[in-house]
Amino acid sequence: METNTLQTENSHAYQLEFKGQGAEFFGILIVNWILTAVTIGFYYPWARVKQLQYTYSHTTLNNESFHFSGTGAELFKGFIKLVGFYILLMVMAFLMIQIHPIVALLTVYLVVFAIVPFVLHSSLRYRMSRTSYRGIRFGYRGDRKELTLQFFKDAFLTIITLGIYGSWLAMNLRSYTHRHFRYGNVSFSNDAKGSDYFVLNLKGYLLTAITFGIYGFWWQKDIFNYYIDNMKLEQGEHKVQFSSSATGGAFFKLLFVNVLLLIFTLGIAAAWVEMRTLRFVFSHIQMTGDIDLSAISQTEEEYKDALGEDAMDFLNIDIV
Repeated sequence: METNTLQTENSHAYQLEFKGQGAEFFGILIVNWILTAVTIGFYYPWARVKQLQYTYSHTTLNNESFHFSGTGAELFKGFIKLVGFYILLMVMAFLMIQIHPIVALLTVYLVVFAIVPFVLHSSLRYRMSRTSYRGIRFGYRGDRKELTLQFFKDAFLTIITLGIYGSWLAMNLRSYTHRHFRYGNVSFSNDAKGSDYFVLNLKGYLLTAITFGIYGFWWQKDIFNYYIDNMKLEQGEHKVQFSSSATGGAFFKLLFVNVLLLIFTLGIAAAWVEMRTLRFVFSHIQMTGDIDLSAISQTEEEYKDALGEDAMDFLNIDIV
């Protein structure tokens, strides 16, 4: 496996790796699928925790694993709330459909869209507080009202510009959430800008169209590199800069083989595909800087409301 250790004078060594194996993860998925089916879906929170605990415990920094301490019971409470919300939403849609199907559809979309900032805020508070490394918890200190106002302002601008402002919405969210992440007394930051992201995607779209889809792999590489290259860690005057070593050719190999595995195994290889993808991601993230990991102190509190975590997974939203 390609490693990602970079070290300069007066800097520390950082090596990120993912060591999960497809066969092991497949075993977890099979058990999860069976138990979720037998319990008519009620085992889902525990299944989710099993998957998260496996991926976190097999992600290492300098050969020391990350840890996810969330529990199935915590996610189950959020799951029940989410099921109640879903039932309420369906009842609302049923009543609206008596007026007009389009009205019902728009109502559902608007309600789901409106809860995104609340779900995002809650999920990040829970997920980060239940994530730790070397016994030090991560945390999220964003303000729900501030995040919500920013989201709706950017969403409004995205609508009136017919989607053009969507790049600014996405990067503003990424920048806001990342700069409110903490790992003990270390803070995160993200320099991503909507203007850069818009140009990157415009270029990617045009070149992908011109090359009949071939440039799409390099477009994905550009997006990945942009996400990673703009991330930083700061601890007073000490910093760690993230950078990506991924290439378009590497993305082509990864995605092409993944598609073949899924096609020729009729989806059975999904576990191997996920493990291959995570190994690829972490093997291409490099960290350089002078933060001493052993000097980081605990500052973050636990947060146990997992409603947002369940809803984020249900809505397939990923900001990190």
